[in-house]
Amino acid sequence: MARKKRRFHVKKYNILNDIISREFTLQELRLFSIYLSQIDSNNSSTRVVRFPIKCFYRIMNVEPLKIDYLKDITGNLLTKIVCMQSPAGGYTQFQLFKKCKVEKDLYDQWYFEMDAHDDALPLMFHYKIKYFKYELWNILNLDSVNQFRMYEILKQFEWQGERIISVVELKSLLGIGEKEYAAFYDLKKRVLNACQKALKQKTDISFTYEPYARGGKGGKIQSLRFVIIKNEEYVNKINLEGFIDTKVIESIKQEPLPDIDISELCFIHEPLSDTDKLSILKAADNNISLIQTVYEIARQQGNIRDLTPWMIAMVKKCRNGEISEPVRVDAQNKNRFNNFKNRDIDFNQLELLELELLKEYMDNAE
Repeated sequence: MARKKRRFHVKKYNILNDIISREFTLQELRLFSIYLSQIDSNNSSTRVVRFPIKCFYRIMNVEPLKIDYLKDITGNLLTKIVCMQSPAGGYTQFQLFKKCKVEKDLYDQWYFEMDAHDDALPLMFHYKIKYFKYELWNILNLDSVNQFRMYEILKQFEWQGERIISVVELKSLLGIGEKEYAAFYDLKKRVLNACQKALKQKTDISFTYEPYARGGKGGKIQSLRFVIIKNEEYVNKINLEGFIDTKVIESIKQEPLPDIDISELCFIHEPLSDTDKLSILKAADNNISLIQTVYEIARQQGNIRDLTPWMIAMVKKCRNGEISEPVRVDAQNKNRFNNFKNRDIDFNQLELLELELLKEYMDNAE
């Protein structure tokens, strides 16, 4: 008799959902949801969650790394801060996680382990009301932070069938800066429509939306009404084991990474981690000149939210001959990703290109 696949459920406190910020990468959001699916919210003794290191690589979409590079990834996890506002107008800040551990077990197998911070426990355990649940498969195939957050923002109100929310609050919950997508047309095209398509194709809900209130000069849209619809058509319910794909993991060779001299990237002034620099070098096939060219383009353009995935995407496209010469733009009109000819890319997806590149690297290594 075939073993029944386990159905993992994510149970999330509404307050916790409202304070998650854009500081999380897509991989970190995914890892956090997997963490929530592994604990028992009624039993805080389950707060420590452990994965075989190979599963951790797959969840974070990276190839086997040296310990020093793993430290960058786990160190970033430990910098995730939550901020709780008080009724009096003050606030309390604390870490979401207090410990990450990479070690060998008694059977000489490497594992990754994470433990929630003591102050964060009330956000994860022993709450009885004001929470929502979803099956883990819904977020495993989402391709951007915006899609992930939009799913949870709407799933929280699925029971009500709709959610009315101001544009300002929506952008805040998505982690979008106040000055980003100042024109509603850009928000609609780059975020709302992209999320609408993704949720319809990959999750158990879909949605429609419409302006709900206007105001100010020119009748600017102030709030939106989302109608949340049960998506009965989606059938590709990938479970955690399927997402991790043990066959792929077993084919990954546990070999040390080649020694690459990242000091050659000393011309990059931004504080990138060694892992980021290594990823950029790999994307460029160690072509330092190409990296310098892309970096100068980035400096000319300015206002880039996350330099590492942007540079990896650009290096990849330069190598493929997909990028024209950069067009100079007026400094007053510089917007992210707007100074390249023939560009028609939703930059919310660019954060994934690094992951695609790493996946290609793993596939080619098999």
